[in-house]
Amino acid sequence: MSWLPRKKVLVPIDFSESSVDAIQAARELVETDAELTVLHVLEPLEYTAPASLFGDFSPEARTSRATKFLDEFLQRHELAGLHCVIVIGNPGLMITEFASENGVELIVLPSHGHSGLKRILLGSVAERVLRHAECPVLVLRRTDRDE
Repeated sequence: MSWLPRKKVLVPIDFSESSVDAIQAARELVETDAELTVLHVLEPLEYTAPASLFGDFSPEARTSRATKFLDEFLQRHELAGLHCVIVIGNPGLMITEFASENGVELIVLPSHGHSGLKRILLGSVAERVLRHAECPVLVLRRTDRDE
């Protein structure tokens, strides 16, 4: 099996500058942008969360706002026109589930760059993806990580 090029590449993003780097790295691994999917996972929001008091936080409204923000984010970074998907759930699990259901051949994502106690408390999406993905995963070192 050849490592490159891949026909279906998934890039999960969190709107950080490292997300832009991951998209650009993934574009180098495919022949056309049509083979690339950008995925953003919204965390589930409890109806008792304080944010729910300040507007419509239904899944449809949240997905609509996130789609608009994603489109603007990609345009701002001259990446408009990519196939984008927004889902709601646990990011680590939803990324691997989406990849499995859609025959993704490679997942490209930035690492959060946390270590020690922060990693234990915050969890690691990259680690979850590495553990559960059925396809190869390329984890990029973040350039904007916090110490």
